[in-house]
Amino acid sequence: MSDVSSALEQYREVRESLEKAILPLATSVDGRRFRFQTPLHGLELEAGGYVTLAAGGATRLGQLLSLELASDDATAPGLPQVRIRVGTGEGVVLDGDGEPFHDALVEPAGPEEVGAWLGRVRPRAALDVGELALAPGVPVQLDAGGFGRHTLLCGQSGSGKTYSLGVLLERLLMETSLRVVVLDPNSDYVRLAERRDGADPQAAERFAEVAGSVAVRSGVDGADRIRVRFRELSTAHQAALLRLDPLQDREEYAELTGLLEDESIRSVADLEQSESGPLKLRAHNLGVDGWGIWPGPEGASLAAELADTAGPRCLIVDLGSLGSREEQVVTAGGMLDWLWRRRAERQPVAIVIDEAHNVCPAEPSGALAALATETAISIAAEGRKFGLYLIVVTQRPQKVHENVLSQCDNLVLMRMNSTADLAHVERLFSFVPAGLIDRATTFRQGEALIAGKIASHPAMIRFGARISEEGGADVSGWT
Repeated sequence: MSDVSSALEQYREVRESLEKAILPLATSVDGRRFRFQTPLHGLELEAGGYVTLAAGGATRLGQLLSLELASDDATAPGLPQVRIRVGTGEGVVLDGDGEPFHDALVEPAGPEEVGAWLGRVRPRAALDVGELALAPGVPVQLDAGGFGRHTLLCGQSGSGKTYSLGVLLERLLMETSLRVVVLDPNSDYVRLAERRDGADPQAAERFAEVAGSVAVRSGVDGADRIRVRFRELSTAHQAALLRLDPLQDREEYAELTGLLEDESIRSVADLEQSESGPLKLRAHNLGVDGWGIWPGPEGASLAAELADTAGPRCLIVDLGSLGSREEQVVTAGGMLDWLWRRRAERQPVAIVIDEAHNVCPAEPSGALAALATETAISIAAEGRKFGLYLIVVTQRPQKVHENVLSQCDNLVLMRMNSTADLAHVERLFSFVPAGLIDRATTFRQGEALIAGKIASHPAMIRFGARISEEGGADVSGWT
């Protein structure tokens, strides 16, 4: 037994000595991408991290895109053959002369080197949202112009998704003239205009200049209530909420369209005054006539506010304050439809769809959900040329319709433990290195991978402090 133990100890010593002799080296055949090796003992490198690449008298800045464990047989004079382990992977040159190199010495880059490069590539319209997670202290700026493309923000519960979206909304309002509409199903952003205790005084002063342009529409009572007018819904939405099929219910459907054409019906209440017994009975039996979203004649509707170019710069619709799921679907679907129908006006609007799996699900249930999903797909496919930009937010990307997500050019990925969801994201965002997406399972609260038109490079970041208060969230921030 002692002979076995002695042999095992010798094997380990030999393996360790050989592994420690491995040099961290990189080779590039095109000066843009490189492959590298690194010893595992005292490993300082990690996927997503920044490195310097020194070869031929030149030093380049690079980023590691993957890091994997590899093994191979090795021998040394007078020693037995052993199986050694080594770290290998790929990376990209961020700052260099574009020349190929061989056996460049790889070392972790310092914050000063990374910060200097980011300063040189800083976008003209920059959104300061936090710092690099793998280069602490180095501020990171997103390109505001990149939000002229559709964006997916996803992360599981507790990842800091709500808090971080608040940071993005604050910066968009402060640094751009973009109009923002937020479909808020959990009342998370209803306090966006309120200053947070302990907020940075300078940032808070700047945000105060735009806070007055934030309007919250909530509940079905009071001056700031949610107002949806039946007449302003499309015929398809009107028929869907009354569950009218143009073929199966052709007589009632024809009667409804006839009443709408001669403007006899302007509201659900008008159905009660009409001579159409079947329509009146249908609205009553479905309970549609009792919904709180139908206002009286006073006050601007959501559609009217969207049409008013002098209206709120940021309109937050507190869907979570509504009493029924059906009212939420009609309101959300109606807003998407209003924006789509007015697309020819080409008024730039960022449309935030929070909990998007409820608004444009992969498998819509019911006619109203199908209409909302259809409109979201249309905006995703063609909205950009009309100035309509989606910010799709979800915990479960697999449950959002793929024709919406496939049009997103930006990714903000926070912590996710579901390997199935991560695989789905990896497939949809093939331009993002898979080795970085895989790291989402290890993210701490407030950390994210950003990629696409909003970022100079795929980067792991940590969102900074918010200026405004949170609404329904149970996390007050992080340290």
